[in-house]
Amino acid sequence: MKSLTLVRLLGLITLLVSLTGIPLFGQGQQPSSQDPATQSEPSTSQQSAESQPTQIFVGKIAKSKGEVVLKDDAGTSYKLDNTDQAKPFVGKSVKITGTLDESKKTIHVMNIEPASS
Repeated sequence: MKSLTLVRLLGLITLLVSLTGIPLFGQGQQPSSQDPATQSEPSTSQQSAESQPTQIFVGKIAKSKGEVVLKDDAGTSYKLDNTDQAKPFVGKSVKITGTLDESKKTIHVMNIEPASS
């Protein structure tokens, strides 16, 4: 009788140990949606534009070395990615809404409007 109880107890322990290992084994076999190797990476320009907060830039639109730029009050020049939108404002003070790509010193223009005086 004691040996039968001992065998049942060992069988129950074995069953419990094997059942606790199943969820761990199952998790290791499923592809993780967070696995960086399985995700496609956005391009660097997309990453920088998405990660940068929208800002307001105030200054004067000017031409410099054949490019249309924004010169702020501190004298810093920023390239503009949408020169067609900026050309009507050359020589004028403006307020630009956009994101700054600091590595290229370029403003990704969302909106340009005359600066309030």
